[in-house]
Amino acid sequence: MKILLDENLPAKVNYSFDHAFEVFTVKDMDWLGKKNGELLSLAAENDFEIFITLDKNLRFQQSIYKFNLKFIVLLSVDNKPGTIILFIDKIKTLLNSQEIPKISEISLKQIL
Repeated sequence: MKILLDENLPAKVNYSFDHAFEVFTVKDMDWLGKKNGELLSLAAENDFEIFITLDKNLRFQQSIYKFNLKFIVLLSVDNKPGTIILFIDKIKTLLNSQEIPKISEISLKQIL
């Protein structure tokens, strides 16, 4: 499964996934600074399946249904690596589920 981490996530997070997932950051792809519409188009064109972000307004700013991507929005208090790492097990559980919704939100309340 090919996953793209938005630039608002710390790059270190990609090391928290096991080899079952191909995880790239926006920086890895040299897409830093791309606007959301262009970024999502590039992700879909490059066969990414999942886009993980902290941008809770993404669904209101973009027509996400036109992209062949599924979205995971992390509802976090900050983007510090120590905070984001708390989400990893829940993300993996979701990714290993039979059906991943078009958009999923994961909050700290669900984890703690």
